[in-house]
Amino acid sequence: MLSGTSMKKFNIRKVLDGLTAVSSSSSSSASLQPGNRENDVIPEALQSEHFQLCKTVRHGFPYQPSAMAFDPVQKILAIGTQSGALRLFGRAGVECYCQHESSSAVIQLQFLINEGALVSALADDSVHLWNLRQKIPAILHSLKFSRERITFCHLPFQSKWLYIGTERGNIHIVNVESFTLSGYVIMWNKAIELSSKTHPGPVVHISDNPMDEGKLLIGFECGFVVLWDLKSKKADYRYNYDEAIHSVAWHHEGKQFVCSHSDGTLTTWNVRSPAKPAQIITPHGKQPKDGKKPEPCKPILKVEYKTARAGDPFMILSGGLSYDTVGRRACLTVMHGKSTAVLEMDYPIVDFLALCETPYPNDYQEPYAVVVLLEKDLVVIDLAQPGYPSFENPYPLTVHESPVTCCEYFVDCPADLIPALYSVGSRQKRQGYSKKEWPINGGNWGQGAQSYPEIIITGHADGSVKFWDASALMLQVLYKLKTAKVFEKARSKEEKPSTDIVDEDPFAIQSLAWCPESRVLCVAGVSAHVIVYRFSKQEITTEEVQLLEVRMQCELNEVDSPDPGAEQTSSVSTPGASSSPQSNAPQTHPSTSSNNSSDGLRDNVPCLRVRNTPLKQSPGYQVELVIQLVWVSGEPPQQITSLAVNSAYGLVAFGNGNGLAVVDYLQKTLLLNMSTAELHGSSDPHQRQPRSPRKARQPSGGLCDGNDGSVGSEDRCKSPTSGSPCHSDDENKQRFLEKVKSKSKLISKSVANDFAKMSRKFSLAADQKDDAKDGSFSRSRSSSVASIDKESREVVSSLHFCDCVSKKSEVTAVSSLWVGTSVGTMLAVSLNVPSTPEQRLQQTVGISFCGPVVRLKGGILRMALMDSTGSLQPPAYECWYDPNAPEDEKERTRRRRPASPPPTQEHQDSHYAVVCSEKQAKVVALPSQNCVFEHNITENSFVLRVDVVVMPAGICIACFCANGHIMTLSLPSLRPLLDVNYLPLTDMRIARTFCFSNLGQALYLTSPTEIQRLTYSQETCDNLQEMLGELFTPVETPEAPNRGFFKGLFGGGAQSLDREDLFGELAAGKASRSLAQHIPGPGSMEGMKGAASGVVGELARARIALDERGQKLGELEERTAAMMASADSFSKHAHDVMLKYKDKKWYQL
Repeated sequence: MLSGTSMKKFNIRKVLDGLTAVSSSSSSSASLQPGNRENDVIPEALQSEHFQLCKTVRHGFPYQPSAMAFDPVQKILAIGTQSGALRLFGRAGVECYCQHESSSAVIQLQFLINEGALVSALADDSVHLWNLRQKIPAILHSLKFSRERITFCHLPFQSKWLYIGTERGNIHIVNVESFTLSGYVIMWNKAIELSSKTHPGPVVHISDNPMDEGKLLIGFECGFVVLWDLKSKKADYRYNYDEAIHSVAWHHEGKQFVCSHSDGTLTTWNVRSPAKPAQIITPHGKQPKDGKKPEPCKPILKVEYKTARAGDPFMILSGGLSYDTVGRRACLTVMHGKSTAVLEMDYPIVDFLALCETPYPNDYQEPYAVVVLLEKDLVVIDLAQPGYPSFENPYPLTVHESPVTCCEYFVDCPADLIPALYSVGSRQKRQGYSKKEWPINGGNWGQGAQSYPEIIITGHADGSVKFWDASALMLQVLYKLKTAKVFEKARSKEEKPSTDIVDEDPFAIQSLAWCPESRVLCVAGVSAHVIVYRFSKQEITTEEVQLLEVRMQCELNEVDSPDPGAEQTSSVSTPGASSSPQSNAPQTHPSTSSNNSSDGLRDNVPCLRVRNTPLKQSPGYQVELVIQLVWVSGEPPQQITSLAVNSAYGLVAFGNGNGLAVVDYLQKTLLLNMSTAELHGSSDPHQRQPRSPRKARQPSGGLCDGNDGSVGSEDRCKSPTSGSPCHSDDENKQRFLEKVKSKSKLISKSVANDFAKMSRKFSLAADQKDDAKDGSFSRSRSSSVASIDKESREVVSSLHFCDCVSKKSEVTAVSSLWVGTSVGTMLAVSLNVPSTPEQRLQQTVGISFCGPVVRLKGGILRMALMDSTGSLQPPAYECWYDPNAPEDEKERTRRRRPASPPPTQEHQDSHYAVVCSEKQAKVVALPSQNCVFEHNITENSFVLRVDVVVMPAGICIACFCANGHIMTLSLPSLRPLLDVNYLPLTDMRIARTFCFSNLGQALYLTSPTEIQRLTYSQETCDNLQEMLGELFTPVETPEAPNRGFFKGLFGGGAQSLDREDLFGELAAGKASRSLAQHIPGPGSMEGMKGAASGVVGELARARIALDERGQKLGELEERTAAMMASADSFSKHAHDVMLKYKDKKWYQL
C-alpha cells in the first residue's frame, strides 16, 4: 500500500492535469468505493511528457499524380500530385512525403541534378525550390507570378538559370540561387515572324541545343517552333507545322529534333532546314496504298529521342493510337530501329521518362529503362532485355489494388509471424520480371529504427485481405488472401451474385478479428458472412467447405430464453440454425431447398453461394468454417456490426442489429443466437435500469432498445438492411451528420458543407451507390420505413473475450464474453469451456448470463480488462500449431496460454473493466461492479475510434474524435494526457480506417491509395530524424564527354555560354516587380545550413569554383616552381662551367 502522502500527491497531480486540459474535454470524476483501496496501489508512470503527436511516414501510391522528375546521378524519383503533394522515392524503404501549402496541382518538377535540390511549378503560378539535403525536405524560396500563367519550365544541366514559359507565349528567366527574376525576357512577338498576325499560343516546350547552350528551342502550342539566339536576342530559325505541338525532343548531336503533334504524327526537323520537316511519320496510322496522308490518330502526348553508341536510337512515345481502337488501354510505344513495340498499360499514362546512363545532353544517352507514371501505378520497363520486361516494384504501391474497406494495425507481434507470412506469400509472386535490380536506388536507410515487428492488415472491396510488414517505418506486402474463393463465381453478368444488401462488391471485407499468437483469422463481409481461417504451411484440398447458416431475427416468440441461473447452451432451433456442419450443396441443403416461404417471400436463403466443388488451398490461410446469415421472411440479413474471435476457447462471436451469435468453430456448431432485448431482458435478474433508454439516451447518439413499447412486435421483427461497410459505423455517420448540423458553430461552414455532401453520399435512399473511386464500396438498398425501424434497434457494437470474475459470488476467474451495445450497455456472458483438448471437441461449451455490468453515454466501442497492478490483461490464446500436421506434432505445440487474473477473495476486487463509448470512458472494479473512475471524453462531438494501448511506461486509452481531436487518457484514473486538434473529419474513409496500436503508433487512409502513419509517443518523435532515411548522398558527377581531337581542333564540340553575362543584373537589368513576388520559404533556416553545405548557395558554388581554380593554380605554381628550380640549377651549372674555364687558354681546353 502507498502511504497517505503519496495518495495525496496522486490527487494533486490529477487536479492539475484536469485544469490544464482543453475545453473540448470535460473533467474527470473519480469515486472510490468505501473500504476498497486497491486503486491506491496502482502506480501511474505515464505523464503528459510521454506524449507528442507527429506524422512519421506515408506509404502507397501518390493519389492523383500529375508530374514526375528523375535525378540520374542521385537516382531519386520525384512525383507531384493534383493536391500539391510531393513524394520522393529512392531505394526500397527510402520514401519521403512533403506538401505545398497552397495544395495546388503540381504541373512540373525539375531536379537540380546532383545538387540535392528540386524545383516545383504549381498550377497557381508559383515556383518553389526544395532543399533535399535534410531528411524532411523544406522549401527554401518561392516565386509567385501574378500577371502570367506558368505553362512550362526548363533547367539546363549544371545551370543556375531556370527558363519559365507562360500562357502568353513569353519566357522569363529565374536565378535559382536567389530566386529572383532576370531582366532578360523573350517576348512572343519577337520570337515569331513579324508578318504573323495570330498569337502562337502558350509555350509548351523549352530546351537548349545540346551542343550550343546559346541556342534555345521554343515550342508554341499552335505548331510554331523557334530557335532563339540568346546572345543576339533574335530568332535564328523558325519552323512551322499545321498541327498543334505536344512535346519536342533533341538528338544529342544538336542537329535534329523531333516534335509530337495532336494528329498522331512525329515530325523530324534538321536544324538548318526550317522550310519543311525532314521526315513525317504516323507510328500508329494506317498507310493508304495511293500515297495519300494516313488517317489522323490520337495526339502523341510526349516523345523522347534517345541515342545509343552501339545500335539504333530509341524513339519512345505515349498516345498516338488510331481512333478505331475504341476501348483499348493506354499504350507506350518503343520504336527501336525497324522494330516497334506497343506496351499496354493498366491505367492511363500521366508521364514517362527514359532513364539514361549520362546526365549530359550532348553525349550518347544510352537509355536502359523507362519509368512510366500511370494514374494508379508506377511501372519501370527494362529497355536492355528482349520483350521489354518490367522491373519488380519494391515500393508498397498496391494498397489500392482493390479499394481498402477496413484496416487493423498490430505492433510488437510474435517474432515468427513475419517470416511465416513471408514464406507463404513469396510463392504468390508474379513471374516474368526483369532480372536486373530496381534502377531507382538512391538514398540511404535510417539508422535508429524500432526493433519490434509491426503488421498492418487491410481488407478490400474484392474480398481480398493483405498482410503488410510495417516494421522500421517501411512497408512491404507479405501475403494476400482471397476470401472470394470459397464462393461460387458468376459465369456471366446475368449470374452475378445479387445479395440485395449491396449493389456491388458482395465479397467486400467489413471487419477483421485476428489472434497473432494462434494465427486464427476471422473476417466479416458485407453480405452478412463470417469466414474463419487457420494458418497452415501445408497445401490441402478441401472436398467440402464447412458451412453453418444462421437465422438471426428478433421475434421474441421464436427465441428460447435460457434459464437465468443455469449454465447451458442456448441455441435457436429454427430452420437454418442447425448445430451441426451442413452441406453446402444447394440441392441437398435443408435450408436452401426451399428458397421461398409459403407467402412467396425469400426465406432461409444466404446472400452468397458457397462453392460445392473441391477447394485447393495453398500454404497460408485456409478456410476452417463459413458462417452465413440467411433471409428471414423476405427480409435480407442485417450486416455484421461487431466481431471477435478467441483461439483458447475456439469461439467466434458476432452481432448486428438483430442480436448476438456465438459459434464454436471447432465443433462447427451454433451455441447462441439471441436478440439484444433477450440478452439483458428476462435473463437479467439484477437489472434495475428501465429497459428503454430511448428518451434519455437519444441526445447522446445512442440507438434505442429493441424492447421499446413504441415499436410493435411486427416492426421489431423486421430486419432492415444496413447501409455501410459496418452497420454501427453507418449509424455513427448518420448521427454524426445530424450533430454537425446542430453543432455547426464548432465546425467551419466549409467542413459543415462537406458533411452535408457526405450526408447525401451515404444516404440510405434506394439504389444509392457509393463512389468506388473513393475507396469505399456500395451501400445497401433500404426503404425509409426500414430506416426508421433500424433507428429503434439496439445494435451489438463491440465484443471482447476475457477471463474475469463477473459475478460477486464467483471466486476464480471464468471465461467470459463482454457485449457492448449501441445504447451504452455492457453485458457479461459467462462461458464454461471444457478444460482438456479431448473434452473440448466432445463436450458443449456452456453459456450463462450475468446481465449488465455498466451503462455509458453513447454506443460502446471498446472494452478491455486490467489487473490489480494496472497491467493490461490480454485475452487467453492458444499457441499456433499447424492444423494439418501429424497428431503427435500438434500435441507438442498445442497449449493454451491463460491470461486469468489471480484468484480473488470474496468482497474484494481483483481486476477492472475499462469501457469506452462514443462519449465516455469508465473504469469499473470487478466483481463488485463499482465505477471507480469516469471521464466524459467529449460533449459536442463523438469518438470514432478508441483503443486501450500499451506504452513503454504503462497503458492508456487513445481515442480519435469526429471533431479531429486525438486524445490519450491515463489508466486507471482517466487523466487527460494528450489532446491535439489533429485532423478535422472531412472524409468517411478516415473514420473507417483510423486505428491505434501499441507503443504509440497509429495510422489511417489519408487518400484512397495512401496510408498515413503517425505516432503519439514522445520517444518516437525524438528519434524520428534518426529513423528516417536520407534522400541525398554525396556522389561525384560523371565526367563530361570527351570532345575528341578533331572536334576540339575544328570547333565541333559543345559550345558553352556564360549565362551570367547575359542574364545577370549588370547585363539584363532588373525585372518588373509587379510580375512576380519572392516569398522566403519556411525551410529558410534549414536552407541556410543546406546552402552552407552546398545546396545551391553562391558561397558553395564560389567555394567549389575557388577550389577548382586553387587546384589548377596550385598545379601551375608547382610547374612554375619546378621550371624555376630547373632554371636555377642550369644557371648555377653554367656559372660553374664558366669559372672552371675562365682563365684557361684555348689550347688548354
